[in-house]
Amino acid sequence: MSQRFTVTALPREEGAPCQEAAAALQGDAAPLHGAQPGSLSREDSKGDGNPKESSPFINSTDLEKGKEYDGKNMALFEEEMDTSPMVSSLLSGLVNYTNLPQGSREHEEAENNDGAKKKPVQAPRMGTFMGVYLPCLQNIFGVILFLRLTWVVGIAGIMESFCMVILCCSCTMLTAISMSAIATNGVVPAGGSYYMISRSLGPEFGGAVGLCFYLGTTFAGAMYILGTIEILLAYIFPAMAIFKGEDAREEAAAMLNNMRVYGTCVLTCMATVVFVGVKYVNKFALLFLGCVILSILAIYAGVIKSAIDPPSFPICLLGNRTLSRHGFDICAKLVLEGNETVGSKLWELFCTSKFLNATCDEYFLRNNVTEIQGIPGAASGLIQENLWSTYLTKGVIVEKQGMPSVAITDPIVDMDQPYVFSDMTSYFTLLVGIYFPSVTGIMAGSNRSGDLRDAQKSIPTGTILAIATTSAVYISSVILFGACIEGVVLRDKFGEAVNGNLVVGTLAWPSPWVIVIGSFFSTCGAGLQSLTGAPRLLQAISRDGIVPFLRVFGHGKANGEPTWALLLTACICEIGILIASLDEVAPILSMFFLMCYMFVNLACAVQTLLRTPNWRPRFRYYHWTLSFLGMSLCLALMFICSWYYALVAMLIAGLIYKYIEYRGAEKEWGDGIRGLSLSAARYALLRLEEGPPHTKNWRPQLLVLVRVDQEQNVVHPQLLSLTSQLKAGKGLTIVGSVLEGTFLDNHLQAQRAEESLRRLMEAEKVKGFCQAVISSNLRDGMSHLIQSSGLGGLQHNTVLVGWPRNWRQKEDHQTWRNFIELVRETTAGHLALLVTKNVAMFPGNQERFSEGHIDVWWIVHDGGMLMLLPFLLRHHKVWRKCKMRIFTVAQMDDNSIQMKKDLTTFLYHLRITAEVEVVEMVRALARPSPSLAQLPGLGSPWSLTRGKLGLLSDLPSPSLPTQIQSITDESRGSIRRKNPANTRLRLSVPEEQVGDSEEKPEEEVQLIHDKNATAFSSSPQSPGDETETAPEKVHLTWTKEKSVAEKNKSKSPVSPESIKDFFSMKPEWENLNQSNVRRMHTAVKLNEVIVKKSQNAKLVLLNMPGPPRNRKGDENYMEFLEVLTEHLDRVMLVRGGGREVITIYS
Repeated sequence: MSQRFTVTALPREEGAPCQEAAAALQGDAAPLHGAQPGSLSREDSKGDGNPKESSPFINSTDLEKGKEYDGKNMALFEEEMDTSPMVSSLLSGLVNYTNLPQGSREHEEAENNDGAKKKPVQAPRMGTFMGVYLPCLQNIFGVILFLRLTWVVGIAGIMESFCMVILCCSCTMLTAISMSAIATNGVVPAGGSYYMISRSLGPEFGGAVGLCFYLGTTFAGAMYILGTIEILLAYIFPAMAIFKGEDAREEAAAMLNNMRVYGTCVLTCMATVVFVGVKYVNKFALLFLGCVILSILAIYAGVIKSAIDPPSFPICLLGNRTLSRHGFDICAKLVLEGNETVGSKLWELFCTSKFLNATCDEYFLRNNVTEIQGIPGAASGLIQENLWSTYLTKGVIVEKQGMPSVAITDPIVDMDQPYVFSDMTSYFTLLVGIYFPSVTGIMAGSNRSGDLRDAQKSIPTGTILAIATTSAVYISSVILFGACIEGVVLRDKFGEAVNGNLVVGTLAWPSPWVIVIGSFFSTCGAGLQSLTGAPRLLQAISRDGIVPFLRVFGHGKANGEPTWALLLTACICEIGILIASLDEVAPILSMFFLMCYMFVNLACAVQTLLRTPNWRPRFRYYHWTLSFLGMSLCLALMFICSWYYALVAMLIAGLIYKYIEYRGAEKEWGDGIRGLSLSAARYALLRLEEGPPHTKNWRPQLLVLVRVDQEQNVVHPQLLSLTSQLKAGKGLTIVGSVLEGTFLDNHLQAQRAEESLRRLMEAEKVKGFCQAVISSNLRDGMSHLIQSSGLGGLQHNTVLVGWPRNWRQKEDHQTWRNFIELVRETTAGHLALLVTKNVAMFPGNQERFSEGHIDVWWIVHDGGMLMLLPFLLRHHKVWRKCKMRIFTVAQMDDNSIQMKKDLTTFLYHLRITAEVEVVEMVRALARPSPSLAQLPGLGSPWSLTRGKLGLLSDLPSPSLPTQIQSITDESRGSIRRKNPANTRLRLSVPEEQVGDSEEKPEEEVQLIHDKNATAFSSSPQSPGDETETAPEKVHLTWTKEKSVAEKNKSKSPVSPESIKDFFSMKPEWENLNQSNVRRMHTAVKLNEVIVKKSQNAKLVLLNMPGPPRNRKGDENYMEFLEVLTEHLDRVMLVRGGGREVITIYS
């Protein structure tokens, strides 16, 4: 899409205004680079450590960052110049950039902090031909083409070999298309394939696949070196072998030892060349590629010549068995020496002597020796014979089909006889695994993207051209080999039937030595390219910092050469050389390369399907279906080659993935997996909106409210420890904190608070989110968190908060008022509430309870929260060995024995194991409390003598059950009333009040919250109800004036609400509010029983009474809770959210 831009020059103003504007601009520019609060510099911006990604400039330098904006007529934007540069500066930086290899200047700056003073070191810059096309050709035309392709064609036949080549080349071509799209979607620094995968699929996938690809590239270097040694010892200088064997088995072992010794020497030489510099590798590359091209041209020339004048390479057959040319020169049983016919050298190999009366092998005597041409030529019609496969097992003699042969009774063959044997069992999937490394050089150019002049242009063009070239060569080679070379020669892996010549060399013109020398230098060049690309790949992974223990390998020389990474690469490559078998190393490479290619295709498909705004590749010839097809081909080829190797490779990648996820640095690269996660999250959130979760799926989604100090550190980190123990990493967790002030003044403190929360969450292994809210006061801030935390259907259903420990010492009493308002708001929002008292005594995640109990005091039914919470806690290792006990309170009309049986049955159906005990408290509550007068910390109303407290037993008995019900809610949730207004409560009041007032409807006083009570308390008053009198403020002190006023007030008619909330704190006992006295008395007696039963418990959970509806009793409510939980080490007050959270059904 073409764009047109118009640049308009502003007229320069004359005189002082222009100078004043310039001076103002220059004067403001300097502080912008200082340490102003709220200013963001590029150095402070978070990314992956690569300045190229966090800045719109490709190479932004310190000079650009320090440049003062001296432009005229820009005073209107002068305060934004530090974050929004002028268009002229932006265009200049974008056009005149130089993409240095990652690690040259950046590494020096990180080490010395004076990068601006250093002069950037220019590394060699290469184009498409030298940087991509040649490395790809050298890697693709490596060892397999010259050493194994003829053998693959001979075993699999032309048809299956053709399908194999098409399958593998299609896989690499589709991968190259996907890679081209990714490579042209932005600047690709050093790292190539790793960079593309990690920035598209995230650091975990990128690191896992990048390390696997690094291992594959490193072992590829070992394979190329092994090929080099095989050519050297088998075809060029066989006499150089250090180890030699006397028989066939010892000879094979000696060959492996020779490859280990010479391979180590060649590896050392190649590593030295790479260490000297990449430019020398590129100089060698031209020579190596010339040898490759010359070798391929010699093959084609030989094919043409074979059609006119086939070369003479006779093959000796005994019956239909192929004979090895080692040990004899004449293909005949008998020869004429003078006038006497004696056995030939071949005769001596099968007989005890050269004389005709010697004892000979039975098969040798029964079959004739024939000689055929090994290279009949393209016009011989041999293509039909080699059309189909001939798979062999290990130790089987290579035989020519269609030749007459006389069978023998004893089929056992001596391995020392001069036959051509199959050295391994062959089948199609094995051949695919051996052949696939021959097409894996497509990443050779992208791995060196840091050395390219224009990676976006060079990588697609050079890679696709290299794949097209090599694919054409491979396909034509399969057909031409099958049409020109005899089948037994093709199946002869090491050319034993053709005097030990390289099989493909027998076809070449003018001499087999052209192929031998060319293949030798080709494999050398491919090995050098692998040793050049692999260390850069490891260096890029190390510098990203996603794998902590690899960071040391990011260091290198001043020009960016990866010294330490090269050393590690050479050590790993030595492991492959010690294996010493090219056929065993090749399938391992196939797994790693196929996995890398699979994720490249996945990255392109994900980015295309998500349609992310930044997905704008210049390469247009791609589609998500092609990427998906390439990914499917890669996965299929992995299991075709070797299903167990595929599983092992996936396991290695999975372990690396989990390690990076657990220990690696967090990176935000805008990868496709994050985009996919966002799409999946959006879909899931929309699904959650369809309805509330079923009871079976309910779990506490926690909003944890914590307090931070002046340094933004969490005051009670034990709350997060409890959260981790309660959640065990499952469900939603939101950790919130409130800061007082305004957002403009305190947003930096909020950021620091969130960082502190995030660090603590990581330390406590809490999976969730953190949020710091700035509000004018703590009360409103907590309300905002409760109302707005979460998103859509993914919202909290439970609030976890600590008990305000020093609420009595606060002069303004705002702490406990905020706490009670929090309780009311959770009730109104149908949220469960967990209040931890003595939170400092709660165990950390590293502590372990070897024994003990978790006691549950089930006073009213709260939807099952009290049952569910201990069950969840006991899943954590801290509480795992604690046993669960459940206590419930029996009322006057309850059958304690039957209650225990019912509760035991209920727990059995819930699949919860716990001890059950029923506590009878009716008689205990009917007696006065001797200890009530000595309650610590109470005001004057509660400083009662034991004699005055005895009046409590003189109250009319009908009021006693009603007051107990106000504590325990009749029978654990059975009071779900349809019309609460019809419920009447008669209170015993002083006689002078009773005489002047008549009985009126009044709601029952509820200290324990349930679902219907919540609905009633929050509903507006109906027209038929009487208006309530305004609640008066509660005072904990008493004066004479208040006494007179109260007496006068008592003569007027008293409404039910004023009776219920009346808390007249007179020194005379007979005028105290009897409801509050009974509440305190009940709290004391409940506390006595709880302490007696559960004082040694590791944790006590009990129902939390609800606050009074009228706010003038709030401070008394805090006293009730304080008394209720006295002398207990760890207490959790639990308040249900008005719904069932546990069920007996499956």
